[in-house]
Amino acid sequence: MSLRHAVLGLLAERQASGYDLMKLFETSLANVWPATQSQVYGELGKLAASGQVEVAAEGPRGRKEYAITEEGLAELRHWLTSTEPDRIRRSETLLRVFFLGVLTPLEATAYLGLEAEYAAKSRTALERLEGTVDWGDDDMSVYGRLSLEYGLRLMTLHEEWAKWAIDRIQAAPPRAAAEQEDEQDVRQDHRQTEPAE
Repeated sequence: MSLRHAVLGLLAERQASGYDLMKLFETSLANVWPATQSQVYGELGKLAASGQVEVAAEGPRGRKEYAITEEGLAELRHWLTSTEPDRIRRSETLLRVFFLGVLTPLEATAYLGLEAEYAAKSRTALERLEGTVDWGDDDMSVYGRLSLEYGLRLMTLHEEWAKWAIDRIQAAPPRAAAEQEDEQDVRQDHRQTEPAE
C-alpha cells in the first residue's frame, strides 16, 4: 500500500481539504497507515500534478478542497483489484524473541511481559476508538469497522501469545536455565579473550 492510494481512497468517499484528510487519517487510518501533515500535503500536490485529483473548491486563506478524478478512481480500482499487497513483514519483536536464549529466563519473561502489556494497552486504545466512532452504513464505516476488528483481534492474539510464551519459559526445567547461564558465561569469557581488531 502507498500513501497515494490511501489519499485516493479517502477522496473516493468525499472531497476534502488537506486539513480534512489529516483528521481522517488520525481517526481512521492512523493504526493502518500513519502519515504526517507534510506527507499528506506533498502527496496531494503529486496527485494533482498527475491528474488523479483536482481542486474542487477554494475557500478563505487559500483553503483548497480536493476531489478524486476519473483517472484517480481508475488508479485506485486498479490497485485494489489488479496488484498484490506487499505481504513481506518484518518484526523486530519476533526477531528479539528468536534470540531470547541469550538472556536469563527472568530477563526473557520480563521482555515478554512488556509485549503483553503493550498489546493490552493497544487493544484498550482501539476499544476506546471504537466507542467514539459514529458508525454508519457508509463505506468508511463498514470497511473501517472491519479494519478495526482486525486490530482488536491481533492485539488480543499478541497478548495471549506473550503470556503463553512466559508460561513456557517459566515451565522450563531448572537445569535448562542453569545450562543457559553457563553458556552465557562462556560467551562472556569468549568476548573478553577475543583480540581487538
